[in-house]
Amino acid sequence: MTAGYRPPGVADRGTAIVLLSGGLDSATVLAIAHAEGWACRALTLRYGQRHSREIEAAKRLARAMDLPEHRRVSLDLAAWGGSSLTGDGEVPHGGVTAEAIPSTYVPARNTVLLSLALAWAEAIGAQAIFLGVSAVDYSGYPDCRPEFIAAFQQLANVATKVGLAGRAPVLRAPLINKSKAETIRWGAALGVDYALTWSCYDPTPAGRPCGDCDSCRLRAKGFADAGMVDPLVSAD
Repeated sequence: MTAGYRPPGVADRGTAIVLLSGGLDSATVLAIAHAEGWACRALTLRYGQRHSREIEAAKRLARAMDLPEHRRVSLDLAAWGGSSLTGDGEVPHGGVTAEAIPSTYVPARNTVLLSLALAWAEAIGAQAIFLGVSAVDYSGYPDCRPEFIAAFQQLANVATKVGLAGRAPVLRAPLINKSKAETIRWGAALGVDYALTWSCYDPTPAGRPCGDCDSCRLRAKGFADAGMVDPLVSAD
């Protein structure tokens, strides 16, 4: 990722909080926000997930972008259970049923994440919050849909001091209507180094992507549809 890249003539737009999971979507959104002229700060949540690979990826991405601040907050959502990503059952392999919300859904995770980002944004006067959700190539999570983003924006408008003054941070989800292939092409055009990212839900004992969980499958399809080689996989 080219940390200093910004299109000619694009001025600073203010401060933005970027939810940075370490995955390819959040890496792309970080690059988009930076290219638009936002002064970005990143927020990563350790929520009790099975492994720390995505946290390490988020650190690498923040360093690559030379961010002035990357906050990593720990909040043990595993204590509530309800998700195979936090150890409640096994991570499914071989594809998921399109009609059902898969066991990898973490109850209210994006609501929690956005609440933390909203608190930080209000405290420092940030004007925007970016997150990398998509309702096109995704696992069917309810908190990745446009309806959720719109509802949380309304919450920010009425539940904060800045919101009551008409200055609530604007929620930006630039990938909401993008396929994985479109996301990857956009990120590549902005110089995102996808070798720094991590997507796999269930790494092998050797610490490599399993290649068969839903997230690995969506990533592989995205790179294939984009006509590109995944640098994380090709490194093997």
